[in-house]
Amino acid sequence: MASNRTRRIAKEIADIHNDSHSQVTADPAGADDDLTHLRGSFRGPPGTPYEDGTFFVDIKIPNEYPFKPPVMRFETKVWHPNVSSQTGAICLDTLSSAWSPVLTIRSALLSLQSLLSTPEPKDPQDAEVANMLLHKPKEFERVAREWAINYAGAPKKQVAEGSGGATDASIREQERKAKEDQERDALTSYDGYNRDLVDRFCGMGFDIDRVVAAFKYVGIDRNNGADYELEAEYVGDITAYLLGEP
Repeated sequence: MASNRTRRIAKEIADIHNDSHSQVTADPAGADDDLTHLRGSFRGPPGTPYEDGTFFVDIKIPNEYPFKPPVMRFETKVWHPNVSSQTGAICLDTLSSAWSPVLTIRSALLSLQSLLSTPEPKDPQDAEVANMLLHKPKEFERVAREWAINYAGAPKKQVAEGSGGATDASIREQERKAKEDQERDALTSYDGYNRDLVDRFCGMGFDIDRVVAAFKYVGIDRNNGADYELEAEYVGDITAYLLGEP
């Protein structure tokens, strides 16, 4: 006999299939019709760098569903401050503290679609992307659109139109220069510390500038820009500073 959870998930999937307007999809991820592991998708919202791309999401339903939220992760690579550019992990209240049993898989997917329209760089999942959005919004839009084209199947023509009719060679040159500028700015923002060393703390959701300030406060050695393992005492002091405890 099917459990209440299984019946609810099946009904939610049927409701999604019957809703052609929102263009949201959700189906079992494998061939065995396992309703606890789904694959969802939605279209990139209009007026954003993600427009007309198709974004796929891995969905795992916990045993406590609907009293606990589904665990969602972007399968499609996306350049967005609230989504990890490496793992697809998502920072969204709807999927954590703001979850309610009245919400559904469809509403969660629509919340992700809305998240693409309303990024929150001050509460990031990916500090590098958030820093770009805050300080170089045009560069952020360019990279986000490039990723939507490369990974989500968004049409390339929209980027070409925005370039004022530039040739492919000039576009590549602009991209090369922009990348060089980005890398140069990144080195400056790390203030001589090894990038991987700093990024280990940025992965916790803190801005580069905040992590560098913590390193300086604690007195972390730059080690000539080389990476190394920090002692546990230093890690604790840095974490305390980042959490506002000093």
